[in-house]
Amino acid sequence: MTEQENTEDAPYQVLARKYRPTDFSGLIGQETLVQTLSNAIKQSRLAHAFVLTGVRGIGKTTTARIIARALNCDGEGRDGPTVDPCGVCEQCQAINQDRHMDVLEMDAASRTGVDDIRELIEGVRYKPTSARYKVYIIDEVHMLSRNAFNALLKTLEEPPEHVKFIFATTEIGKIPVTVLSRCQRFDLRRIDMDQLSAHFKSIITQEGAALSDEAVHLISRAADGSVRDGLSLLDQAIAHNADGEITADHIRDMLGLADRSQTFELIEAVMKGEIAEALEMMGALYVAGADPAVLLEDMLEITHWVTRIKIVPGVADEPGVPEIERVQGKIMAEGLSMAALSRAWQMLMKGLGEVRMAPRPEQAAEMVLVRLAYAADLPTPADAIKAIKEGSLGNSGGSAPAPAAPSSPAPQTSAIATSPPSNDQPGAALATAAPETVMEVAPQVEPEPDARPNPQSFLDVVALADAEKEAILHANLINNVHLVSFEKGRIEIRPTDHAPPELSGQLREFLTNTTGERWAVTVSNQPGEPTLQQNVNEAVAKTKAEAREHPLVKEILETFPGATIDEVRETKPKK
Repeated sequence: MTEQENTEDAPYQVLARKYRPTDFSGLIGQETLVQTLSNAIKQSRLAHAFVLTGVRGIGKTTTARIIARALNCDGEGRDGPTVDPCGVCEQCQAINQDRHMDVLEMDAASRTGVDDIRELIEGVRYKPTSARYKVYIIDEVHMLSRNAFNALLKTLEEPPEHVKFIFATTEIGKIPVTVLSRCQRFDLRRIDMDQLSAHFKSIITQEGAALSDEAVHLISRAADGSVRDGLSLLDQAIAHNADGEITADHIRDMLGLADRSQTFELIEAVMKGEIAEALEMMGALYVAGADPAVLLEDMLEITHWVTRIKIVPGVADEPGVPEIERVQGKIMAEGLSMAALSRAWQMLMKGLGEVRMAPRPEQAAEMVLVRLAYAADLPTPADAIKAIKEGSLGNSGGSAPAPAAPSSPAPQTSAIATSPPSNDQPGAALATAAPETVMEVAPQVEPEPDARPNPQSFLDVVALADAEKEAILHANLINNVHLVSFEKGRIEIRPTDHAPPELSGQLREFLTNTTGERWAVTVSNQPGEPTLQQNVNEAVAKTKAEAREHPLVKEILETFPGATIDEVRETKPKK
């Protein structure tokens, strides 16, 4: 059998496995992790436990296997860990093929119990059979039960010299801090689109496929920073059209995406209030295969992009920005106000959740567009105040014209806005007098600037809490807070063990809401001053001690054994 026939008979291997890195040089976008581990290996400063965290498909398990190879490679006469595992020695090949007896990989999602961890711990005390180190790789470690974590703690803190632990997780917050404190943590970051695109183009060349630059850009954007997700999409794209070049249209059909230019036109129509045209465009995109939820996600992304251009215009001219996004983004940024963009973002975010939950997503998406189009005519708060002062609230325009719906009668609000009521109509006098009434009442509602409390010391803060009837906060400030420092707008405290964990946040929110100014409340490890209750207790104890030394009191205490001083009161001399 020839080598070519052997290759053809071999089972197909997906791109995510075929191009999995085997050494540190193959890891893309993780320069900090690579540099730290490389220096640790060179300086023989290897930790006994590592925890790798990041989104799915970012390379956590791959990195764990590379570390295992770097620790155990014995090619070229090496007698210790190496930054560049050879990949051809028996140790490297056995680890690559997942058959090494001393590199044990465990899926915590399927083996979550304490018995599984006890079985693992039993093998820790035995030295490796052939490798330099016995390496335990536990994937999705956050799935372990609490008892399993507790069983692992002691071994994790003081493992034998020949044992290394490598944990991988997508949810670092679910791992107990007692475990995290015993590990060296590495956060694997998302890969940016430029790096992903360059990586995918290299693989496309090796595979002999043909993809347009725009198609690669769409795959990189859909991957959302995950190499594995992107390679899976690339695998699907190559199979989608194996006869010729894969274009952006093929990728859009495959992913249910709308053409970017059409999405820009849809947003433009909605923000102009041209709802009939917008609904027609939405229907055409849906018939063409666009997913309503994905379409709203694209609209959110464009809204965010236009907002960035409005804040920092230079981002539109950065290299790698597609021409359609550069040109259309600048045009929309000039024509839309920040208030309109913020409102659109909020409504699209809320609408996206509705679309995902609706029994008919396309109908829910249309209702989102309708709401957004009619909200485009709402004035901003500044415009509304100005209109009230001028007595022309109905005629004040928002950030875009009113929605145009020629096939249906105009809403009642538009009729009121465009034609002021005549004196013969009911309520006409009330309608014309309303602006003046508001102008007379409004100044009385606004609080005086000096009416806000202005605490100048921690005692003022405590008194303010008492005055505002914040009984629980007042009690905590007296009994459970050591003051470290106080200055205007900033308090540093050390809560006692009995203080609620959210005390600093409650105090910050209380001061900000009550004073109308921004306050920062930070927690410190410094001892700080005694609590106010401790000061009171010390003062009472001092007063009792002084009273106990009084000759008359001392004689009474000696005459009546067991008598105590419960309270000391000052008496005013009789006039």
